[in-house]
Amino acid sequence: MTNPRWRHRPEGSNWGDFGPDDQWGRLNLITREKVREGLAEAREGLTFCLSLPLDYPGGNGLNPRRHPPVLRPTVRDGKPNFNCTLTGADAERPDVFNDDLAVLHLQYSTQWDSLAHVGSQFDADGDGIAERVFYNGFRAGTDIVGPSDPADAGVTSAMSAKSTSAAHALGIERMAAHGVQGRGVMIDLRAHFGDARRRVGYDDLMAVMAADQVTVEPGDMVCFHTGFAERVLDMGGKPDPEVLHGACAVLEGRDPKLLDWITASGVAVLIADNYAVEGHPATPGADHCCSTLPLHEHCLFKNGIHLGELWHLTPLATWLREHKRSRFLLTAPPLRLPGAVGSPVTPIATV
Repeated sequence: MTNPRWRHRPEGSNWGDFGPDDQWGRLNLITREKVREGLAEAREGLTFCLSLPLDYPGGNGLNPRRHPPVLRPTVRDGKPNFNCTLTGADAERPDVFNDDLAVLHLQYSTQWDSLAHVGSQFDADGDGIAERVFYNGFRAGTDIVGPSDPADAGVTSAMSAKSTSAAHALGIERMAAHGVQGRGVMIDLRAHFGDARRRVGYDDLMAVMAADQVTVEPGDMVCFHTGFAERVLDMGGKPDPEVLHGACAVLEGRDPKLLDWITASGVAVLIADNYAVEGHPATPGADHCCSTLPLHEHCLFKNGIHLGELWHLTPLATWLREHKRSRFLLTAPPLRLPGAVGSPVTPIATV
């Protein structure tokens, strides 16, 4: 199998399986039938918001590159457009207006990773030279572009009102356009492992699923409940990085059997209430050729599986366990923001 962007694909990948120009990845498995299966799980009409407040975790101790949102008013007639009354010919009118903007780090809180979030240096051309490529062979520098000058990155006093980076392929708007609604499946790791730090591999996962009689089918959206987001909420916007980095279950991204299960199961997306779904830093690999985020590499880069992080799953997981259920309707579209590589999300589960 060849493609205009690559001559051979990474081992264990599905590049090209959904077409030479596919940008949806395993979202292709969320078919009309999967949506109907999800709708069938909405039996009680009870909804759960699965998002943290978007100013949580609080601070930037968990990730120094990501900061809480900043809200500011827009400008009306040279003045802040907040609690604003009209002037000029309309000065006698009673209207009071508020209009604001946000400086938003898109992956600060409850989020989706797009397929442009993580790529790899891989010899897609077969010429012995590794290129910076992303899912299905889309390229850094042509399909996914960004500045080289640090003055054009981050939040600075010299910021201009223009964008300096863009995922022309694999951006989060592709996910939004597909629609993210279907059957969610909860795997409750916290119920079995508590709040202690534990790297969960394939054997642990199979034991949990067997004990709780959880079945995952192709096209399902799988959620891993660890309790991490609940710990974040309990800290009231002042997270303790030392405590949190040593808390709750994480998937063992170095476990090849776990990665094989992700491939074979046909899961459409993977979601967790922790910081990266997988343990970070990863268990040391055999050599420096190993990805620092092996589960991200396997999902985003190789197989087109979007990742959701920092979702608030505890109330839903508690209800499902009390009612001996694991399935629900999940509705979770990202922002349709062209060119972005991630997005905040306010998911809704309906049971």
